[in-house]
Amino acid sequence: MSGRQANGGGGAEPTAIRWRRDLHRHPEVGFTEFRTASRVAAHLAGLGWEVRAGAEAISPAHRLNVPPEPELAAAYSRAADSGADPHWLPALRGGNTAVVATLRGARPGPVVGLRADMDALPIHESADPAHLPAREGFRSVHDGVMHACGHDGHVGMAVELAERLSARPPAAGSVTLLFQPAEEGGRGARAMVPAGVADAVDTFLAVHLGLGLPTGTLASSLDGLLANSKLRATFHGVSAHAAMAPHEGRNALLGAAAATLAVHALPRIPGHETRVAVGRVSGGTSSNIVPDRAEVLLETRADEGAVNEDLEARARAALLGAAQTYGLTVDVELIGGVTTARADRPAVELVEAAAAAAGLRLVTPAAELGVASDDATAFMRRVQERGGVASYAGLGAELAAPHHTPRFDFDEAALPLGVDLLEAAVRGALG
Repeated sequence: MSGRQANGGGGAEPTAIRWRRDLHRHPEVGFTEFRTASRVAAHLAGLGWEVRAGAEAISPAHRLNVPPEPELAAAYSRAADSGADPHWLPALRGGNTAVVATLRGARPGPVVGLRADMDALPIHESADPAHLPAREGFRSVHDGVMHACGHDGHVGMAVELAERLSARPPAAGSVTLLFQPAEEGGRGARAMVPAGVADAVDTFLAVHLGLGLPTGTLASSLDGLLANSKLRATFHGVSAHAAMAPHEGRNALLGAAAATLAVHALPRIPGHETRVAVGRVSGGTSSNIVPDRAEVLLETRADEGAVNEDLEARARAALLGAAQTYGLTVDVELIGGVTTARADRPAVELVEAAAAAAGLRLVTPAAELGVASDDATAFMRRVQERGGVASYAGLGAELAAPHHTPRFDFDEAALPLGVDLLEAAVRGALG
């Protein structure tokens, strides 16, 4: 990786890097981003932005797979003890961890919306001294949780952008920053859209760090993002003594295992990019007890929303079929999902002009980037439905290890470049 002296080797550390390191040290998973969201809200309010947080920025009823209340309460208390802002924290209680901030120019005009996702992942971060966050003291303080996708950098860039725009506000129009919880699993944006937070946006942009792109480059549009459905299947059977009366039992774990094989055996759809994956199978308590409960976590993906819906329906049928085969019942719950979206040419041209202003080199992303998903597409679709334009771009940042792995880290030299890009895009859109 390239060096981390993104400030040119002297002077104060850029805001984006300072915030990134603080958030990296205090990661929070989806709908528990209490510390992150409260600090963002307080900082932007202090800069003069109009700030909405909690239920004003997200629809609680549209959230999926919200952590159970004891987990939310523990995360809330931990945030309160580790630097959360006491004024804004109560608004986020219960997992309503969204923040929307708007800066208005002196005159009416177009509205630019930018997304910054805040959540971390349930991954145990490497403690190897070769891992830069461990070596420089900003490794996660929470065992089993880390920023392993770059969302800490996204927030850092948005905060520094807010500072720059506050120092020199647009003459006309306005900027709305959408700080989104629970991007992982496709849950946050879909719950913010019904709250109307993107309804007034004319131009929407989302930028993601890394993605295999070198530092100093930009992919102005990633149109290959896949639709995604995440499911939790809970199989219910009957327990029994595994030796004395196995015939009296109904083995839920066996049904879950059969369902796993059935899902992975689903035929692909010609002419489309599709994926299925079972990520976890769990159940049972002892080798001599027929398991009466088992759980499967799985997902489907496809390059079109309608194709993914069909794939999800067939996966549900496979789960039901396995349950019936082994005399079980099964409950299937949608716990996350995103759709596809394609960029609009005017938005892409805006990003490309901003890239030139920021000194970034335009590149064509590798085809394999299309196997990923991002629920920023929910914001994109909403803006496009209301007559606006949108794009999703990839900002180059060399990686120490792949996304979603314990050694993930990115070149922080990309962060000031990203702020330059976003500022140029905002000012370009607002004239």
